[in-house]
Amino acid sequence: MEPIRVHEGRVYPLNRSNIDTDQIIPKQFLKRISRQGFGQFLFFNWRFDNEGNPRPDFSLNDPKYQHASILVAGENFGCGSSREHAPWALLDYGFKVIIAPSFADIFNNNCTKNGILPVQLTEEETQLLMDRADNENDYTLKVDLENKRVYDSIDFEASFDLPEYPREMLLNGWDEIGVTLTYADKIDQFEAKKQTL
Repeated sequence: MEPIRVHEGRVYPLNRSNIDTDQIIPKQFLKRISRQGFGQFLFFNWRFDNEGNPRPDFSLNDPKYQHASILVAGENFGCGSSREHAPWALLDYGFKVIIAPSFADIFNNNCTKNGILPVQLTEEETQLLMDRADNENDYTLKVDLENKRVYDSIDFEASFDLPEYPREMLLNGWDEIGVTLTYADKIDQFEAKKQTL
């Protein structure tokens, strides 16, 4: 995984609440065995019509939000099933940070284990960011994980919290195997001691 220390990117506002994992990545696309290739199916039923053509009325198809890497959405983002494919699809599409007033617990954990930073702000702060992304051209945010701050170039600044364990994982670009490997010396010592018994 790539470390996240400070991320600056274009904002995509998705002003919907209770977005579940089946809306993020529909079940018919869960047949891949690798983590790559899911981005093309992100929000598939919203982005495309029955013939597979992009829907002009769905905002992510607007060129204004092309290459957005920060998604701002409503409360309870990532509810529904526990499929890990949801953060895979978001990351593969290009989103590095998701900002919402609340997240489903399993989805939140899946994000930090797969290199996406979930940032919880208040409903008022989140709505302000969505409004600015709607009304400004090329609206960007800077998300500073080291100092747990979010700010824009106008006048917005807010703090967020993240438990230390997932914060360290994201700052260092570690998945759970990477965390285990930080104890490689102790593992080797244990194995060596075990062989002498």
